[in-house]
Amino acid sequence: MKTQEEKNHIPDQHGHGGHHHSGQMHHMDMEMTHDQMVHDTKEMHGEMDHAMMHMGNLKQKFFISLILAIPILLLSPMMGIDLPFSFQFNGSEWLVLGLATLLYFYGGMPFLSGAKMELSMKNPAMMTLIALGISVSYFYSVYAFIQNTILAHGEHVMDFFWELASLIVIMLLGHWIEMHAVAKAGNAVQKIAELLPNEAKLIDDKENLSTVALAKVTKGQKVLVSAGDKVPTDGIVISGETTINESMITGEAKLVSKSVGSQVIGGSVNGSGTISVEVTATGASGYLSQVIKLVQDAQGDKSKIESLSDRVAKYLFYIAVFVSLITFLAWLLITQNANVALERMVTVLIIACPHALGLAIPLVTARSTSLAAQNGLLLKNRKALEQAPKIRVVMMDKTGTLTDGNFTVINYQSLDKRYSDDVVLEMMAALEQSSTHPLAFSIVEQAKALGMSIPKAENLKNIAGTGISATLDGKGVKLVNLRYLKETHIAYDQALIKEVENQGNSMSLLLVDDQLVGLVVQGDQIKPEAKQAITQFKKMAIEPIMLTGDNKSATKRVADLLGIDTFKAALKPEDKEAIIRQYQEQGKPVMMVGDGINDAPSLVRADIGIAIGAGTDIAVDAADVVLVKSNPNDSVQFLKLARHTTSKMKQNLWWGAGYNLVAIPLAAGVLAFAGIVLSPAFGAVLMSLSTVIVAINALLLRIK
Repeated sequence: MKTQEEKNHIPDQHGHGGHHHSGQMHHMDMEMTHDQMVHDTKEMHGEMDHAMMHMGNLKQKFFISLILAIPILLLSPMMGIDLPFSFQFNGSEWLVLGLATLLYFYGGMPFLSGAKMELSMKNPAMMTLIALGISVSYFYSVYAFIQNTILAHGEHVMDFFWELASLIVIMLLGHWIEMHAVAKAGNAVQKIAELLPNEAKLIDDKENLSTVALAKVTKGQKVLVSAGDKVPTDGIVISGETTINESMITGEAKLVSKSVGSQVIGGSVNGSGTISVEVTATGASGYLSQVIKLVQDAQGDKSKIESLSDRVAKYLFYIAVFVSLITFLAWLLITQNANVALERMVTVLIIACPHALGLAIPLVTARSTSLAAQNGLLLKNRKALEQAPKIRVVMMDKTGTLTDGNFTVINYQSLDKRYSDDVVLEMMAALEQSSTHPLAFSIVEQAKALGMSIPKAENLKNIAGTGISATLDGKGVKLVNLRYLKETHIAYDQALIKEVENQGNSMSLLLVDDQLVGLVVQGDQIKPEAKQAITQFKKMAIEPIMLTGDNKSATKRVADLLGIDTFKAALKPEDKEAIIRQYQEQGKPVMMVGDGINDAPSLVRADIGIAIGAGTDIAVDAADVVLVKSNPNDSVQFLKLARHTTSKMKQNLWWGAGYNLVAIPLAAGVLAFAGIVLSPAFGAVLMSLSTVIVAINALLLRIK
């Protein structure tokens, strides 16, 4: 953020700004237009989404598949068992075949597409396992249909149409439950790109003005930035003075003074002045593009994290394929009967993809998401629940996260016996009541809250870079910063002013006829829950670290009050992201809590990103979890819930897939020499039992 001296430059009232941002990052070779930036961010986001996200409305797919599945379930035996509710009629097998084919290619398409993607990345996981189960069920059943119905000779070959239908429907249900429970993540990258305007006001060599598409603006050209406009490109001010909101860089909602020679950042918002800017970077070489690249890189790395269920599915896939091949060869050698060997192999493959596995995680996620919502937490990424028990460091932004982000009057006092404290505040409010700046607003609100009568000031004027002046009761009154006193050599109590400066707060000084008569101190208030959150983190053996764009003195004051031992100040977005990466490279998983545009790269880079609900849309979209109540202590509640949720997930995965440790070998026939072979019927009973246990176990999840 800004040093105390740099804070003292906002022309319209206090002049808190004046620093010349040097945030130009390394230039890339290519130039990217604004439209290209938005297009590429959409494309990148789409590629990283799970295959399930591309398959349309899962709810619709589930219900249509259910309609197709019901006749199949009624007309087909379960693993060779004629169920009490099943029946057949002449030609019913043809109806089953037709419905099963529709169901396989319609309802099974998300899993087939997902498996294709996983296999192309040489990383088989849940989609591949499900695709294996439904494909084996379908194609073996088609083979059985040909043998039993068309060729109609030899012994009856058992089909698995019932298993195909139930497997597809249950897996679709599981994915629908999970996607419904977890909020759909927004596209933070696209929203960052859209911070840039679509057009710019170009100044040609003859000083003529024309509006052109931003994509046509090139380095070295001049653009006009009017009051209230977004700055279209990075550049250097070549004429005019203004104040600019650079909260996207610093995270602090303060205006920064800009004059000739100052650097400006594309996407920041201009204040009341008009400036001409020489373009130094556009497109991919601009600062916002570099922030986008940080987010993209972090998203790409984060998407590679394997979920617990995918790891289990991967192992099951390899085990199933290996055991099924051994099973087929062994039974073929023993029985010399290809049908028997094939049936044994198919049984192994189908048992390896149990129905319960499709519900093991989604049911826990749905339950966890419901509990989280009741406690002010919005879960957007299921993987965050699995990462939570590993967290060893929590990094937190200051303004808006640990503090309210709203400046209020902390202290005001007279420095001249002729004026009381209240009179000093009344005069300050008189100068500020026509301003819309947050610092001015807090002075006026404080005066009104105390029931003061605010006099009317006349001849209000801005003092460029230092403050404001007016006439009040015939006297010349000014509200300025410390820099003004130093430049005009006005005497002041250096010890007193130094003490105020060291607290890291903003200070404005009141002059009457160029004599110092009073001061007001304003600062951001610490959230009452912040201290409790820091204490809880320490009890959980998690190290709290503060990362902020604010100046060191203000940061140290907040850190001392909260008991935070490690803090880093004056950081830009890329600095925060780099610090998180350093800790991760040391083997320390990191959770980041933030609220601003400048926190987006850090929220994505962290193992878990948590956004304050009152923060920017970009931060919320970039995060894995949103604290709806903007209460920092809720991040502690999330960790506690996540630990219990992960425990339930592991239990459910054991129930959903663990029985395979027994079922697969038995289905393969390892005890056939003793007369013990797992019948398909008994395999179906085990499968159903594990599904029921998984559902009940998920419902038992509580926040302790």
